[in-house]
Amino acid sequence: MSLPLEGLRVLAVSQFGAGPYGTLMLADLGAEVIKIEDPATRGDVARSVPPYRLEDDSLYFQSFNRNKRSLLLNLGDPRGKAVFHRLVKISDAVFNNLRGDVPARLGLTYEALRQHNPAIVCCSLSSFGRHGPRASEPGYDPLMQASAGYMSLTGEPDEPPAKCGVSVVDFAGGFAAAFGLMVGIFSSSKTGAGCEVDVSLADTSVSMLNYLAIWYLNRGLEPVRNSASAHSVLVPGQTFRTRDGHLAIFCAKEKFWTALCKATGRDDLLNDPRFNGFDQRHKHRETLIPILEKMFAGKGTAEWLAALTGKVPCAPVRSVAEALDDPELVANDMIAEVSHPVFGKIREVGCPIKISGSTPEYRPAPALGQDTEEILQTYLGCSAEEIEELRSEGIV
Repeated sequence: MSLPLEGLRVLAVSQFGAGPYGTLMLADLGAEVIKIEDPATRGDVARSVPPYRLEDDSLYFQSFNRNKRSLLLNLGDPRGKAVFHRLVKISDAVFNNLRGDVPARLGLTYEALRQHNPAIVCCSLSSFGRHGPRASEPGYDPLMQASAGYMSLTGEPDEPPAKCGVSVVDFAGGFAAAFGLMVGIFSSSKTGAGCEVDVSLADTSVSMLNYLAIWYLNRGLEPVRNSASAHSVLVPGQTFRTRDGHLAIFCAKEKFWTALCKATGRDDLLNDPRFNGFDQRHKHRETLIPILEKMFAGKGTAEWLAALTGKVPCAPVRSVAEALDDPELVANDMIAEVSHPVFGKIREVGCPIKISGSTPEYRPAPALGQDTEEILQTYLGCSAEEIEELRSEGIV
């Protein structure tokens, strides 16, 4: 069974999380992602991330790099760069998630590579973009969450600012870069001319402020933290403590507020003019929320789920373990099993993008330099003697 991106070749100079996550989506959907790793530094730093690691490998690395190939190549050496240019001629895209000032220095830009392949698409995912005043600065997900205002909105009002427990900016940046790369390839396929795609974690994090941004930029409304992870304006849209846990409720439409009142036997709230409509409930939230808190505290989470599911958008607040042990994940092909030569059978989360007629076959992330010889021999016609010479000189 073919996959939709079969025949697409991407040269990826990326490591750690954000970039490899974006190219993971491409690889799962059939693209040949050739991960270029520096022989001098033992490749992607993710290979050494604890706690579950081997020599040049780890479960962390496996989670970001399945279905990819590994090529050892020193891009800082002219001979390594010459090998890279030969690969560019037979590839569709070059992807990197280096610091913003590094791609130009390594010759990974469209301006540097167009002479080798006019249709090549060069995608850069950096912290602050390639051309702004902070292009040379490194950056990481927690820093983006801090500077973009996310932490100011997360946690209880009387507690210190908090970041999300998941690297949301890294993952969103990976998705944005993969999307931008595919847009570039689509354009190149029509015009024959490649392009530069510039994506940054900083821009991605700001773009996700979205409706909060338009409220502030046009009306000066500055969002604040609300108790119980409550939505800025939609009421009720928060978590409530139950007798034995917590329940999230999100009445995003008026019909859900009506359904909540009827399912809980609270017609008095439905008929109260103070709570009639979003504006009124928001205005009187300090009156309404304590009433709902007392009501939800009277029963267990499972009881509330039985009464509300299918009528009112709701969900139990679960631990990560509880979420991953949900049998629904297996039914939705979101738990993948990969056979690893040392770790044995690895269970991972699967690809979230489902395309009819295409089912990914998951392979483990490659060993360091695993595909070097095959790529050099098959794609570039290098002899065994040439490869050995390159290896002895630290080029591959």
